[in-house]
Amino acid sequence: MLNNQILYIYLTFAFCVIYTDAATPSNFTYVCDPARYAQLGLDVKSLPFCDKKLSYQVRARDLVRQMTLYEKVRQLGNRAYRVPRLGIPEYQWWSEALHGLSNVGPGTFFDNSVPHATSYPTPILTTASFNESLWNTIGKAVSTEARALFNLGHAGLTFWSPTINVARDPRWGRIIETAGEDPFVVGTYAANYVRGLHDVDGTENNKYKDLNSRPLKVSACCKHFAAYDVDNWKGIERYSFDARVTEQDLIETFNRPFQMCVQNGDVSSVMCSYNHVNGIPACANHKLLKETVRQDWDLHGYIVADCDSVEVMIKDHKWLNVDNETAVSYTLQAGLDLDCGVYYTDNVENAVKHGKVGEGDVDQSLRYLYVVLMRLGIFDGQPQYNSLGINDVCTSAHIELAGEAAREGIVLLKNDNRVLPLATKRNETLAVVGPHANASIAMIGNYAFATYNKVSPCRYSTPLNGFSSYGSVNYAVGCSDVKCANGNLIGAAVEAAKTADATIIVAGIDLSIEAENLDRLDILLPGNQTDLINQVADAAKGPVVLVIMSAGGVDISFAKSNPKIHAILWAGYPGAEGGQAIADVVFGKYNPGGRLPLTWYQADYVDKIPLTSIYTKFNYTLKAAPSELSTKLSKFQHCRELPYKNGTIKPSCPAILIDDMRCHHKFTFDIEVKNVGNRDGDEVVLIYSQPPLGILGTHIKQLIKFQRISVTARTSKLVHFAINICQGLGIVDSNGNAVLPSGSHTIIVGDHQIVHPI
Repeated sequence: MLNNQILYIYLTFAFCVIYTDAATPSNFTYVCDPARYAQLGLDVKSLPFCDKKLSYQVRARDLVRQMTLYEKVRQLGNRAYRVPRLGIPEYQWWSEALHGLSNVGPGTFFDNSVPHATSYPTPILTTASFNESLWNTIGKAVSTEARALFNLGHAGLTFWSPTINVARDPRWGRIIETAGEDPFVVGTYAANYVRGLHDVDGTENNKYKDLNSRPLKVSACCKHFAAYDVDNWKGIERYSFDARVTEQDLIETFNRPFQMCVQNGDVSSVMCSYNHVNGIPACANHKLLKETVRQDWDLHGYIVADCDSVEVMIKDHKWLNVDNETAVSYTLQAGLDLDCGVYYTDNVENAVKHGKVGEGDVDQSLRYLYVVLMRLGIFDGQPQYNSLGINDVCTSAHIELAGEAAREGIVLLKNDNRVLPLATKRNETLAVVGPHANASIAMIGNYAFATYNKVSPCRYSTPLNGFSSYGSVNYAVGCSDVKCANGNLIGAAVEAAKTADATIIVAGIDLSIEAENLDRLDILLPGNQTDLINQVADAAKGPVVLVIMSAGGVDISFAKSNPKIHAILWAGYPGAEGGQAIADVVFGKYNPGGRLPLTWYQADYVDKIPLTSIYTKFNYTLKAAPSELSTKLSKFQHCRELPYKNGTIKPSCPAILIDDMRCHHKFTFDIEVKNVGNRDGDEVVLIYSQPPLGILGTHIKQLIKFQRISVTARTSKLVHFAINICQGLGIVDSNGNAVLPSGSHTIIVGDHQIVHPI
């Protein structure tokens, strides 16, 4: 093509780590402590891997070189065994920190000396806040408690969280763990939460030329890569499922959050999933692991298998009908560094001896692993965290943060005649009814505190507790559990509602309905819950507020259309402080500003439930914005073809490859957000881009930026946006190439409050 061609873009605004060593874990300092080696009869100066003048990568290389093959392979499982002659202690890689520390996984444990940790709302509700700083702050709080437990010998420093799979269907049981359905939102959540977990004060801005030397507070892991969104649905299980996805869908939907987690969050680990992707097990997929994650995205860390994935590949997938040694050779060469399980430790040694995989592949994986441990200070220590202990767990600040996260995430779905917030003087007696009216364990969801152990969050604030702080409560459960198999208890709930000034029904689902290994067959409320809700609403003397606890959406169209149900709130699984948070929202102590991170459908998946306003109203005004952007192409750049609908006027240069661009250009604009109501409130400003009309096979619109702001009543606030043109206006073509199309793009602000071209 000629090098004087210009690409024109027009924008339109339309608005675990546990060590077992000669010393007890609580006495463990760090590997390269000279006194520790003296006790072991070794001189630390003779060990190159303890030489602080060398880079972590060189030190890890030297450590691996000193190991025998047998010693090496015993480091490749989640339980990494001791190497006594080198003074290397045992290490447990597997801990969890999805929304607070958890006793799931062997790397973290609780007992009488450490019985609690702070439990935050599950990610699906925290995401509904659309508050990046909140996500980051929660990560910081969780990592502080992790460091405290590490010092107490109760936790490691490697946590296999967060879950960042895109939720494509409301029936998926693991939506509770995710950040919703939008790849950009999921990736933004991941990057912020990971940074909160990872960042050591003063190292946040990537000032390190070699990011493999950047210290870590704790190590996070983004999982489960890739194209994973089914667990157990009508006989289809994740262990044998083959996700057949186009290259375009893989890149723009499934891979995007992981790319953002690696590149924006600088995560130190990625976990591959059980399923196949287009016929190849994710954990044996060279293109996904070694080429994409390791090379293209430049991961600074290790790749780990979901637990027993290698065994699943052999026994469930029966992929290529390979034996154990061949299977581990394929996964190692594909880029899988660590096995959660025993297949690596049991089979890699013979695979090397029989020539199926090189010892150099083992060495490379170990170098990735040991660099992460060195960045965590496990070899040299991180003195700034030495003082953390039991007094830094379950602090009042962390408990308040858990409550704030719940309040910010709660979404108002209906508010007829502005019945909310309830006034305390007019609503002194309350009927609080429903299967979740006194919920506790249900509020913390999964990957929190498994019930086989007596440990628990710092405290529980149930809905019953919360509403009792606002009035005199008459409590009736209505159903014995969320499955509500019969209506024997409905009568008592009806009687409570007949005399109360206001009635709050707390209903929904729990882990018996949606969970890991348990997808839903429908999106209806279980059993007799609908009858309970309707009968209570019919009998109620005063206003009726319905609160739904769930992760995936449920069909509540009956309640939306019932004039006797005046308000509806979605509270997700709001964490241990959730009950007080719900009550604070209902009585107006907090003005809800959450937005649904998932589309809610009716049972036939046709009509979605719209978002309604919060307790106040906001107006948007577009301030100065560009109307045209142009990019002059160099002789090394070439125009790319795109498919168009018949009748569309095709540009002379339809698109250019984003990889061929420097992508330094940004377009900027300001939005004035005015609170025209009488209450202070938070507003989430959502910015979407819409590609030029007529392009086939691309998205209708995509979310490209968001910001949560607080605006006092009858005032306005100016919000500035600066958006990279490639990230904001790019699309993915049918071949999986990221391209920037020319033509008239449209920027949409909110629910079409502003629509304007650039």
